[in-house]
Amino acid sequence: MEKELTPRQEEIKDKFINLRGYWKEAAFGDLLRMDPDYFEAYMNFSSKPWIKGVLAPKIKELIYIAIDTSCTHLHAKGTRVHIKNALKYGATKEEIMEVFELVSILGIHSVTMGLPILVEELKELNQEI
Repeated sequence: MEKELTPRQEEIKDKFINLRGYWKEAAFGDLLRMDPDYFEAYMNFSSKPWIKGVLAPKIKELIYIAIDTSCTHLHAKGTRVHIKNALKYGATKEEIMEVFELVSILGIHSVTMGLPILVEELKELNQEI
């Protein structure tokens, strides 16, 4: 059973929901309970684009999807949250797929850097390419 939130923790949670429009207990609840100061700092930082800025909510969610699906991040739970949010804000499956296609290019550098090295090593070992 989850520990009850203190009044301050409830206030932080409510503010997060008001700023971001959602709450994921599994992702945020324990962190809020263990260190409300840290969670509040995270909330203030991560909510900036929602407080001040010119991008439409759908575009912000597409950016979050790009970040969460990039090869340097790969955050499946966050991806799921932001896909749901993007769809809620009117994104199409084609727009989300295009984000995946754009982000997948980041991983191609592993191949473009690694393949020439593999070819060189195979040649040194007199193996066919």
